[in-house]
Amino acid sequence: MTLSALTGNSSYFEDFAVGQRMRHARSATIDEVENNFISKQVMNTAQAHWNEAIMAGSPLGDGRLVFGLITGSMTVGLTSQDTAENALAEVGLDKVRFKKPVHHGDTITAYTEVLSAEDSPDHEDAGVVRFKHWGRNQHGDVVCELERIVLIKRRGHWESR
Repeated sequence: MTLSALTGNSSYFEDFAVGQRMRHARSATIDEVENNFISKQVMNTAQAHWNEAIMAGSPLGDGRLVFGLITGSMTVGLTSQDTAENALAEVGLDKVRFKKPVHHGDTITAYTEVLSAEDSPDHEDAGVVRFKHWGRNQHGDVVCELERIVLIKRRGHWESR
């Protein structure tokens, strides 16, 4: 079996055009488990994540808030099958913004726009793609937006491996 048989055939560097937009097929509901586990594991002691009583009647909405890095991770994760299946490296994240609060039980759907696709100065077998990703909740509100830079295989070099 060739290495390229393990990944899809529509997410090589050549497949991304500047201005291209995608709505990703899967959505995910963020539950209490993700928020509690990650918030406590990284010792994020903000009471908005841990204390139901303190959030009652809050201007940010009733119920504990989901830790922003969970919202961001979920948004990026939902885009990965379409944008990074042929990635060689995650190069960076930039301009991360959390636009609206997310609560337990909110469902995130991810969207992408290709901002740039350029030759890699260090890798002839790959190119660098800059994506803008955003996540919307079940009401259509943008809750997270960020830019992500990924080093992605060139089809011509990797297809036969």
